[in-house]
This record gives sequence, structure tokens and C-alpha cells, in this order.
Amino acid sequence: MKFTEMTLSAALQHRLKAAGFETPTPVQEATIPNGLAGKDIVATAQTGTGKTLAFLVPTLEKLLATPTTRRPQVLVLVPTRELAMQVHAVYEQLRGKLPQAALVIGGLSENRQIQSLRSGARLVVATPGRLEDLLSRKLVDLRQIDTLVLDEADRMLDMGFLPAIKRIIAATPATRQTLCFSATMPPAISAIVADYMRTPVRVSLGSTLKPAATVELHAFEVSQANKLEALRQLLYAERGSTLVFAKTKRGTERLAKNLIRDGFSATMIHGDRTQAQRTRALADFVDGKSKILVATDVAARGLDVPEVAHVINYDLPQVAEDFIHRVGRTGRAGMKGRASTLVSAAENIELRHIERTMKLRIERKDIQDLDSAPASRVMRDTNTLRSRTLSALPGEVFA
Repeated sequence: MKFTEMTLSAALQHRLKAAGFETPTPVQEATIPNGLAGKDIVATAQTGTGKTLAFLVPTLEKLLATPTTRRPQVLVLVPTRELAMQVHAVYEQLRGKLPQAALVIGGLSENRQIQSLRSGARLVVATPGRLEDLLSRKLVDLRQIDTLVLDEADRMLDMGFLPAIKRIIAATPATRQTLCFSATMPPAISAIVADYMRTPVRVSLGSTLKPAATVELHAFEVSQANKLEALRQLLYAERGSTLVFAKTKRGTERLAKNLIRDGFSATMIHGDRTQAQRTRALADFVDGKSKILVATDVAARGLDVPEVAHVINYDLPQVAEDFIHRVGRTGRAGMKGRASTLVSAAENIELRHIERTMKLRIERKDIQDLDSAPASRVMRDTNTLRSRTLSALPGEVFA
């Protein structure tokens, strides 16, 4: 099926074509017609399958077909600022003459967000914490919401947002259409479905607890002391963009600075960085200015970065399911990808636990077999590898 075969307005068809969207992914093909029909939907699918467009297309069509109002009509709740900004960007790409969306998240000017809500935004993209705060102070009116989208619902629950979500839902009309998109279906999501949705259509595509079939999984056993050198070897062997996951904020900071010292084009995202720093880092990575993004698990869910060639687990995740979400940043929308894990002897038990829990087969490889020796020699010959010149990261000044 093509988007042109769907029952969409000529205006939206034109915008989809101009944006390069021609063929819907399976989750889009399964959910968009039901969304257009006004049905509640519960959809589970692997990350990277196009869930954002799956809910934006029917909501945009509804906004185009309904009378203009000064209050929000569509509310999209997401777990992280990064995902909120990406959903907002896709809406802005497709909205045409519709009003700008209101972006309600932490880390940005509250006054500007309140002004955008009051200026006639018909669609709101928000994280639950900031939206609940505005709601408690009566700075946002959700009484005309006719479509509620819960995106990455399982992640929002993992982050402790269930009480806030319940209070936000209670402020919307009971007659609304509700679309719930999630990578997994834990009991808490089932409870939300039972309490707040009306005979929803159930869409389930593929295993939500396995990486996409297009992703190669490798593990390299190295000592903890040699992990950084092994990471360098992996990076020398990779020409495409690479997402590196570390366990802690401090570890992320230290790792990114080490890579920059060694001449790599790297940036980082973690919870203690300002929103401006996080936005700049992500933009540089998406635009190719930085080939490497080092991140904590804040980036494991919700980051829709096209063409990430390689995901590297420098540290193992604390929760087995997070391994799938990390790996899901590559091999998106049917593309090929690689996911490598650096594991010390002491961490082998944890890796086997991930394999058993997620029913995975991770191929063991020897770091010495990498075809990276020529690049490594060039870097060493030019004294770049051990350079001690420390470059400032975006948004930072070093004393």
C-alpha cells in the first residue's frame, strides 16, 4: 500500500509526498485506517517501526476536518524531551496551514510554552511532569481534547509517570479517542487500557522484546582496563554514525571527553546536561557534525535518529529490556545495523542473563579480528590517538 491509496485529504497527501513519505510501514498501514475511523488503538511494535507517523497522520487529518478552536484538541504524551522535540518536528513538517504545535517540556522557557498554549495551538506535545505542573496551576485547559496519544507508554510508566498520566487523563473528556503506542505490554499498560480506553483495536507487529532481524549482535570480551582501547578499535572500523551507551552520567562525561582527546568527533547526552546542550548534541549527531553520540539510557528510548550504523554498549544496561531499547536505535525501518557489546569477564554472567531473558543469541567475537588496523596505525602515526588537547564540548567551557 502507498499513502496515496489511503483515504486522506489532498492537502495531507501533498505534505506527505513533499516530506518523502510514500510507503507506510506495517505499523502505519495497520493503525492509520483505524485511527481515521475514530477507533481507540493499542499498538505494540519494535522501536524504529514508524509509530510517530502512525498516530500523527490520523490526528492531522482530524484537525484538518474539524472547526478551528482556541483550545488544544490533540494531546501527545511522551516520556522524554528528546522524543517530544522529534514528534513536534514531524508535526511541523506536515502541518501546512494548521497552527504551530505547543511543546510542553522541562528545560525550556515556561513563559514561552504558556504563550504557545494560549496562542491557539491545536496540538500539544508534552512530557507528563511539566504538563501536570501547568495543569495543577490551571495554566492549560484540556477540556476540548478529542484525541489523546500515549507514545512510548511503557517507558513513561518505567519513569514513574503513572500518577501524573492518570491525573492528566482525568482532565480530558471521557469521549476522546485514545491511541496507545508501546514497545512492550506490561500489566500497568493493560490496566490503562481497561480503565481509559473503549474496545480498542489491538495491533501487534513482530516481537517487541527482540531486536529487529536486520541488526547483527556481537559481543567482545575484554578486560575492564582495556575497554576504552577496544572502543577505539570499534570506532576506527566504523564509517557511519555510532551511538555509545554508558551506565552513568559521570561515565558518559568521562568517556566523551576521552574520545574527543583522541581526535574523535563526539558529543554526549545525559540527564545533567542543560536542554540547550542536549538539543545541540542531538542536532550535531543527526546532521553528521558529530559521528559519535555518547549517552546514558536517556537516549535508549525515543531517539529517532535515521541511519545509526552502529550501537556500542560500553557498559551493560541495568535492566535486560533496556538492551533491546538500546539496540533498537540501529536497524530502523528495515535498514541494516550492528550492535556491539564490550563485556569484561566479570560481566559475562550479566550478558548471559540478558540472552536468557530476552531469548537472544549474541555472537562472541575477538576484538583483534576487526579490520581497523590501518586506521589505527594512521591515527597513531599522526599522534592523534594520544593527543592531550581537550576540545570543548558543545555548550561547555573548560577552565
